[in-house]
This record gives sequence, C-alpha cells and structure tokens, in this order.
Amino acid sequence: MTDEQRRDIVIYRIENAVNTLNEIEKHISNGFYNTAVNRMYYACFYAVSALLVAHQIEVKSHDGTRLKFSQHFILTGVLPKDFGKFYRVIFEKRSAGDYDDFITHDLKSAESLYPETQQFVYRIKELVDVWLVEQERR
Repeated sequence: MTDEQRRDIVIYRIENAVNTLNEIEKHISNGFYNTAVNRMYYACFYAVSALLVAHQIEVKSHDGTRLKFSQHFILTGVLPKDFGKFYRVIFEKRSAGDYDDFITHDLKSAESLYPETQQFVYRIKELVDVWLVEQERR
C-alpha cells in the first residue's frame, strides 16, 4: 500500500466514523435502540480502524482490532484505560443486541452510551488528525 492509499483509507474510515456517529440520535429518537447501539459500536470500530491503518497495524477481524487497539494505544498510555474498557463494553452490547435472542436495548441504555461513544470517536479523530497533518508535512 502506498502512503497516498493509506492516507485515503484513513480519511475514508474516520469520515465514516463521524458520519455513523451523526446518525445515532435519529435512531434513538425513533426508538431503534438496538440499531443505535449497533451504530455506536461501528462508529467506534471505524475510528479505531482508521487509527490502526494510520500506524500500519494490520488486522483481519473485530477481535484483532480490539486486541491491537489495546496493545498499541491503551497499554502504552496513548489513550486512557477507560477507552479500552468502553470499546469492549460497546462491542459486547452491540453483539448482544445483534445476535442474542430477547436482548433489547432501551432508551436509558442508548442515552447513557451515546456521550461516551462521541468522546471515544472524537478523541481518536484528534489522533488521526494529528497523523494526517504529519503526513502532509512529509
């Protein structure tokens, strides 16, 4: 992959994270709480994916993404441990809502997860933006 291709992928994924984040309020207001939680997870996933690509860290699965994110950004102190915990929690809640029978997220759950999701995505976007500026200087 060329530097230009990497940059394009990083931009695409972080934009996808922000766009996905922007649709969540509509799902919550329409009462689609499982969908809202699903989109919260994917907003986080796209952001983490952008960060990993930026740092040339390859993964092939959601589990691999969580593992590499933790290894390279949580355990090293780049991001707080709370971010690692939140990413695990939102993954588990999304998985339960998508795959487990009789799991229905409610308004309280969706509304409590949403601000943390925003904080998570925008903090990672800050890291990605710094990386993009550094790339432009090269």
